[in-house]
This record gives sequence, structure tokens and C-alpha cells, in this order.
Amino acid sequence: MRHLLAVLEVIFDTILPLRARSARTKARTADEIPLCPTVHELLQARITTLMDYRQNEVQDLIRSLKYDGSRHAAQLAAQLLAGYLREEISSHRSFSQRKVLIVPVPLHSARARERGFNQIELVLQSLPQEFRDGTLSTLMPGALVRIRATEPQTRLHRSVRLSNVAGAFAVFEPDFVNKKHVFLIDDVTTTGATLVNAATPLRRAGAEVTLLALARA
Repeated sequence: MRHLLAVLEVIFDTILPLRARSARTKARTADEIPLCPTVHELLQARITTLMDYRQNEVQDLIRSLKYDGSRHAAQLAAQLLAGYLREEISSHRSFSQRKVLIVPVPLHSARARERGFNQIELVLQSLPQEFRDGTLSTLMPGALVRIRATEPQTRLHRSVRLSNVAGAFAVFEPDFVNKKHVFLIDDVTTTGATLVNAATPLRRAGAEVTLLALARA
């Protein structure tokens, strides 16, 4: 399946001109994307971001992923994310027996239909198999659902972002996440409001949650 997608991407690239940002991203390797893991807090929740959105290479990567659905951007982001997750999961396993789940922040069904994909799911599906099949962790894209459509956070003032996404998420099946360690992952965070609100129902269902985003804007 992945081979077929790669072939189709090559065909489409020859028919349709790549957007400039995607063309630049496609010419880059993971080593050329600057990493600067940073931790900030919101409502006593720790949020780790791996990259700074103000860096041109990072901005190209995220926009290619979010707006163009670039498979190459997803693969680059997955390589960068895998390096970080490998260390974090290893550290977690040294003191806890909880199984590890990888969960993307979901889009509302209407937004997903409009866009045609969830950009962070593309990244997580590109992680090495051991992060998806239960060897190191299990990928569970349906564990969390978005039950209420919200305004895009980028359009809103920081002071109203928390209320905009309050109550917008629910756990699909609490038994799936109970007594598990969930790495909840988004593409970009600014205040952290989306991640903090998305984590609330997971914690209420009995999960330990680590909040992570590819970049901070």
C-alpha cells in the first residue's frame, strides 16, 4: 500500500506543480530540520514541543503537511518524532508497566471530510512499525473523538482559546485507555489549549497523559 502511494505521489508531482513550500520540503532531509525541544505549561499541564514554528524549515514542513497533505513532510516529521518518542517510551518503561498508546488530536468529522485527512494522523501512520503495532507502543487514532466543531484556534484571541475547545473531545471507549500511558500528539500548538482540553477526558478515563506537539507557534 505504501509503495502504491509513493508511486501515485510521483505521478501527481509530474502532472501538478508542487507548491513552493512543498518543493522546498521535498528537497530536505530530517537532518536539515532544526529541533529545539521545549516545555511550557498551561493549567499545570506540561506540553513539549519539538520545533519552533518561526524557523523557515519548520514552517515549510508544517504547512506542507497541513495544507498540502505532503507524504514527504509526514515522513520527515515522523523521523523527527520517532527519535524523541523512543527515548521517552524507554524512560517510561523503566519505572511503569502501563502500556503505551499513541493518540492523535482528532479533527471534527466535518473538518476531516472537508480536508480529506488529519495531518497529524499522516505523521503517526508514518512512524516505524514498532511504534504502531504494540512493540514499543500502539497507535490508536480512534481512541479520542471530537464531538463538537470549533472555530480554528488561530483566528481567536489567546484569552478565548480555552473556552473555544472546552468540552469538544470525548473518549470513544474508556476501557481502551484506562490504566494506559497516552502520548497525545498534535501538529502545532500556541497556547496549548487544544491539547489540555483533549487530555481531560483521557485522564478522566484513567489514562496517564503526556502532551506533545511537533511545533510551537
